[in-house]
Amino acid sequence: MPDPRLFLDVPLAAGAVLVLDQGQSRYLTTVLRLGRGGRVRVFNAADGEWAGEISDADRRGATIALRDQLRPPALGPDLDLLFAPVKRHATDLIVEKATELGVRRLKPVVTARTISETVRLERFNAIAREAAEQTERLDLPEICPPALLTKALDGWDANRPLLYADEAGDDAAAPWGGQAGRAPPLLDAAQTTRAPALALLIGPEGGFDPAERALLRSLPFVTPVSLGPRILRAETAVIAALAVIQSVWGDWRSPSSS
Repeated sequence: MPDPRLFLDVPLAAGAVLVLDQGQSRYLTTVLRLGRGGRVRVFNAADGEWAGEISDADRRGATIALRDQLRPPALGPDLDLLFAPVKRHATDLIVEKATELGVRRLKPVVTARTISETVRLERFNAIAREAAEQTERLDLPEICPPALLTKALDGWDANRPLLYADEAGDDAAAPWGGQAGRAPPLLDAAQTTRAPALALLIGPEGGFDPAERALLRSLPFVTPVSLGPRILRAETAVIAALAVIQSVWGDWRSPSSS
């Protein structure tokens, strides 16, 4: 098995001796049962990934001595995720899976139909850190404070196209607006996007209200997209949409197709 990884937001360099906090020390010594001489990998966005070994470990804590750099710093695609918070477990899942799928920034937005306006930034950062440690990424996503959808769209950088999942049609008398006016598939929009930066917006369980939908469709930097013939739960929509985007626009492509 590969050596365990820890994210440490401190300078990393050969010969440095790093003092771990209580939680990290307990994870290495109690959960993984590592002692002095145990091998560990340490990483952050600024300094990349480094090989180290536990130089001291007892009930008071542990320290790691760094040896060699394993990987230089590297960032994934410049991809933002805007999402409406939902119930706690589902929102936690969104943060975890978005981190695993390489999102650079997570931006909670409050919409007219948002179920939960509670955003626990400390908890989200802990979830993102653990997901990054497990998935070999070198950076942690930035997790922004929540903002009203209208505020998030105000002053938007037009060089970052925004794809938003719009499963509604235009027939007010039909469930979810019927078939007329449905957005084109996400795959088509992602394949034709040539911008170096991109954003994805996933709404709440009940979708966007008519005023929000009209606003989004009026903005020149916004492209409505569909995620298929079924209405997906918010957390499922995030995972499905990010997988499509990374496959055709992001870092799941072969280098020759970039």
